[in-house]
Amino acid sequence: MSCLSSAGMRRGVVAVIQRDDGRLLVVRRSATVAAPLAYCFPGGAIEPGETEQQALQRELFEELALRIVPIEQLWECVAPWGVYLSWWSARLSYPHQTPSPNLSEVIEARWLLLSEIWQLPGLLSTNRAFLKACSPRLESPKGIEIPGGNRGDSGHIGDTPP
Repeated sequence: MSCLSSAGMRRGVVAVIQRDDGRLLVVRRSATVAAPLAYCFPGGAIEPGETEQQALQRELFEELALRIVPIEQLWECVAPWGVYLSWWSARLSYPHQTPSPNLSEVIEARWLLLSEIWQLPGLLSTNRAFLKACSPRLESPKGIEIPGGNRGDSGHIGDTPP
């Protein structure tokens, strides 16, 4: 993970949720938000007074109606649009939750293999940078290791332009 200062910058969080089968949660943004119809990992802006973990939980619930547990910060970057992004591993709070997109923000949510994510047209540049930096961890037999396993009950593991 790089050492970046977020002092004075807008800040955002990104969730990296990986199932036991190695698939990662990716969303396609709606046509009415910044970066319309782009693919990315879910996430969003940190509101005043929120911690990164609180923002991650709020964003995933607002966008996908998912309850999650943030686990650890994996990576950080400054997006080309000047937003500091903090990338977090997370797990589903309940193992059998299904993403239910809020269509005003997200038009599609998919569980994809790493090789499938690389092929997505319109994948945001920060997501490509994250994948390049963190693919070895995501590709390992254990994936992103979370104490207790990867089922969502105690297991595994976007970026939002202005």
